Amino acid sequence: MYWENSGYFFLKRVFDIILSTLGLITSAPVIIFFIIFIKVETPGPAFFFQERVGLGGKYFNVIKLRSMGIDAEKNGAQWAQKNDPRVTRIGSFIRKTRIDELPQLYNVLKGDMTLVGPRPERPVFTAQFNEEIPGFVMRLRVKPGITGWAQINGGYDITPKQKLELDNYYIRNMSFWMDLKILLITALVCLTGNGAR
Repeated sequence: MYWENSGYFFLKRVFDIILSTLGLITSAPVIIFFIIFIKVETPGPAFFFQERVGLGGKYFNVIKLRSMGIDAEKNGAQWAQKNDPRVTRIGSFIRKTRIDELPQLYNVLKGDMTLVGPRPERPVFTAQFNEEIPGFVMRLRVKPGITGWAQINGGYDITPKQKLELDNYYIRNMSFWMDLKILLITALVCLTGNGAR
């Protein structure tokens, strides 16, 4: 079972540290480039910090490039969706290519996240979805990731229930080779901008 595979988790952490370090160094010019565009298009900070639920229910702040207006949640918390009207023009591009996720490499380096795993949800949605879909918190058995099985198989189109099913499939079958497959498909999404398959 996945929780018995200590060798896999050790290798996964080493892989996370190496790739997140290299990723932060090589993506720094891209991040700076889009920081300028975000600041020019809309007022407010270029980075977006938001509380999410991690491994075992531990809270942490996820870091992203801001893709929405600063008043995106003036009417309360809303789950992200495809063609979200709150998204800016630059935001639409960086979401489509996943560039907005690049700062999360720092979350990976810190150890709050991993490169591949279930996407972390906000506390309010984790509680809501667990009431509506018993067992939703089972996703918290493993560390959350920047990308995952649910992202390459559905993206913003899937429902919370479908997301749970895809995340549970990943948790049951997680391996170094599955992680590599997900990373390669994610890289293609970033390069082509075609979104999840």
